[in-house]
Amino acid sequence: MSIINELEWRGAINQQTDEEGLRKLTDEKSIALYCGIDPSGDSMHVGHLIPFMILKRFQLAGHKPVILIGGGTGSIGDPSGRNSERTLQTMDKIMDNADKLSAQMRKLFKAGSEESGIKLVNNYDWLSGLSFLDFLRDYGKEFNINTMLAKEVVSSRLDSGISFTEFSYQIIQSVDFLHLFKNEEVQLQIGGSDQWGNITAGLDLIRKKEGFDAKAFGLTIPLLLKADGTKFGKSAEGAIWLDPEKTTPYEFYQFWFNQDDRDVIKYLKYFSFLSKEEIDELAEKVETEPHKRAAQKALAEEMTRFVHSQEALDEAIKISQALFSGDIQDLTADQIGSTFKDVPSSEAAKGEHNLVELLVDVTGIEPSRRQAREDIKNGAIRLKGIQVKDVDYVVDEKDSFDNRFIIVRKGKKKYFLINLV
Repeated sequence: MSIINELEWRGAINQQTDEEGLRKLTDEKSIALYCGIDPSGDSMHVGHLIPFMILKRFQLAGHKPVILIGGGTGSIGDPSGRNSERTLQTMDKIMDNADKLSAQMRKLFKAGSEESGIKLVNNYDWLSGLSFLDFLRDYGKEFNINTMLAKEVVSSRLDSGISFTEFSYQIIQSVDFLHLFKNEEVQLQIGGSDQWGNITAGLDLIRKKEGFDAKAFGLTIPLLLKADGTKFGKSAEGAIWLDPEKTTPYEFYQFWFNQDDRDVIKYLKYFSFLSKEEIDELAEKVETEPHKRAAQKALAEEMTRFVHSQEALDEAIKISQALFSGDIQDLTADQIGSTFKDVPSSEAAKGEHNLVELLVDVTGIEPSRRQAREDIKNGAIRLKGIQVKDVDYVVDEKDSFDNRFIIVRKGKKKYFLINLV
């Protein structure tokens, strides 16, 4: 399957500037292509991954991807997909974010290494040396204001207002495309659907500077929506980050495992490197055995292994199985701390506590002593996954995780975290 055919099968193409020309070019030879990300934050989230997974598919098909970190454009602010002006960050913060995003790209794609065949560049390296006069004379002269105003990325902001800084963003991104075309032989830029105006502006600049027979192309990826019409990439708790300090591997695994049957095959096509035959087989299982969640399990395993590691996947599965069975005593204190960080919590002093007093007076898990005694006698209370039916039970270090946490389970699914201080 040619790379363009594969992207079409995966539903990963929204718009192309010249479908026939790009198909012919990629069938004939190995091309260089690029996608960029601005360091507006210190980590990518799962939504950011989409175009870079496309770059990886090109690399697997024998092409030469370039990942661009926007240290220069990040100091300007992309107006795409926004209805208000961005707050400018300090250059120190932008550079720190750029370093962290670069580290993520090296971890995920081995970007910058010879073995990967994927280059890693930062546009600060060439944009920072561009004087204002040179910018106006060499590039500003090539852009027609009426054309720029007509681009959706600008026109959508005219009512709410747009600064000259953000208005000029499409020129800066065009300079990037031209620079990479001339210096890295890049012939294709990939981006999200909101990048169409910026990409076509870059193509116009290349043709004006390099001649109208210059072979350069643009391709955008559809906006990924969930079956309920909401934007992909967020959970009830917020964005799903690639940084394990922001979203733990367990939370990351659960995000993918909990995807709707209506969405899971689409996400396997977008994000996994499973073959068409493997995905078709999983699609059949969604139809015939949805209760087994085989497709969700495959998606969660593929993504957690790719973004984190096999070890992180093994740990996420271990935690998931422990929580499903209620058998949590073999989890470590660190696993407990990260896994239960969003459940109701309270504090208690280290040492001994009568169970009833702990549930009512110390933590407020139970509304009254009568209710606490009743729940204990009925077997509704578990400590460290173990049922306790003794109303006179004394809770101490043996019921804790490394004398740091106590986990109380009330009923089948209600967990409470007690931080020992």
